[in-house]
Amino acid sequence: MKTDYLIIGSGIAGLTLAIKLAERFPKRSITVLTKTDEEESNTRYAQGGIAIVLEDSKDSYEKHIRDTLICGDGLCNEAVVRMVVTDAPKRFAELLRWGTHFDIDADGKFDAGKEGGHCENRVLHHKDQTGAEIERAILEKAHSLENIVIYDHYFAIDLLVANDHCSGAVVLNERTNETTLVQSGFTILATGGIGQIYGHTTNPAIATGDGIAMAYRAHAKIMDMEFIQFHPTAFYDAQVGSAFLISEAVRGFGAILRTRNGKRFMPDYDQRGELASRDIVSQSIHIELFKNGDACVFLDCTQIDTEDFKVHFPMIDGHCKNHGFDVAKDWIPVLPAQHYLCGGIAVDLNGNTSVANLLACGECAFTGLHGANRLASNSLLEALVYSERIFQYLSSAHSPRLQQNFNLISCNDHVKPNVNLVYLANLKEDFQSELRLHAGIVRNDADLMASAYRLYQWLQQTKALISAHAPSVALYEFYNMLLVGQLIVSHSLLRNDNRGGFLKITIDN
Repeated sequence: MKTDYLIIGSGIAGLTLAIKLAERFPKRSITVLTKTDEEESNTRYAQGGIAIVLEDSKDSYEKHIRDTLICGDGLCNEAVVRMVVTDAPKRFAELLRWGTHFDIDADGKFDAGKEGGHCENRVLHHKDQTGAEIERAILEKAHSLENIVIYDHYFAIDLLVANDHCSGAVVLNERTNETTLVQSGFTILATGGIGQIYGHTTNPAIATGDGIAMAYRAHAKIMDMEFIQFHPTAFYDAQVGSAFLISEAVRGFGAILRTRNGKRFMPDYDQRGELASRDIVSQSIHIELFKNGDACVFLDCTQIDTEDFKVHFPMIDGHCKNHGFDVAKDWIPVLPAQHYLCGGIAVDLNGNTSVANLLACGECAFTGLHGANRLASNSLLEALVYSERIFQYLSSAHSPRLQQNFNLISCNDHVKPNVNLVYLANLKEDFQSELRLHAGIVRNDADLMASAYRLYQWLQQTKALISAHAPSVALYEFYNMLLVGQLIVSHSLLRNDNRGGFLKITIDN
């Protein structure tokens, strides 16, 4: 298979880039690969919204910039922050042109919400299903363009790389279980997050860090993997796995965090209370649970008007009801869960990685915007701005040329037996438990070093499985998860100053 542009991932980053390239170059081919259904992505599960400074508000670019820098705890690239924040209104206007709907208030203006770390109301949303609405609109737009082809259930195994130059990818057709070479002039990784590495996460099942692992194997530069954001309020139901998110916008609406005995504890940790940044709220919950020995804390929404809650958060209201909780009178049990990666594949202002003709955008990329901790609702915005940056760069770059010389990093013989999926699932559960315990909200060097050794053993074991078995999504996903876990642990060991979402403590002998 040959294409001018290969985009791996069908979320907001990948699809908006595909749309722009298709409109700018109607004679060129754009191929989008996604490993499950085309609408399944991290984007789809984004509840809160997009942080945008509106012209007719008391907000300003400088306020949004300052909030982002404060949240990033001294590690943001200020030039990137300024670029992203000031470009936001143009990118928002594009979403509107493509048919995305956002909530309007009684005065006919956009209904801007407020979330933790923001000093003003600037989060634009579509109820509590903003990501799903954006995904709907951009998929519809992408399908209207004839030179975009979306292949669903195609899993990218590895990149085609020679002499630090990317020429496409080795891809597994999940329906036929056959591998295919996809040669491309430019390859863009837009593969989303890493949440399944921790098991307990707000991310969907597809978030296994594939793009970062592929880039790492291709010797691309990877940065700041120690900065993992845990969302403070995932619905607690005692089950490990993808957790339902209780949007930060609920706290922006006035919900209060309480311990089991009813104590409101957040003012003890930060003067902003429940609207402190996510790192502070998550760490505060962690401390309270450690002190009290409880399994979860509670989100008290009883002071919010019930009808307003249902209008603004219908999906959250429905989920709570389905689990026996009436938000009008019951407190919602919540617990921090892995939510977002602030590090990733290092890119420049145009989305270029350190490997020629390989670019990255969205959550898998490290741009310098988030620093040590992401400000709420800046992630969809970052994806929009960097897909635009990549588009502008590719529009001015040389025409895509297919390279004939490349090395296959991985491509397996299909006569080999299939891997034992039960055995693999058990290995994965052990690995996820390891990461939750030793590379979670609070870390220490002794546990991290022990984890590094265990990860090395699992990696050797998994490489042997890959060598002996036919390629499968489950096998390569686990391999990718192990590599990303190894990066998180090694980067955590190297960092000795606590910043933002990173907290490492000293254990007395």
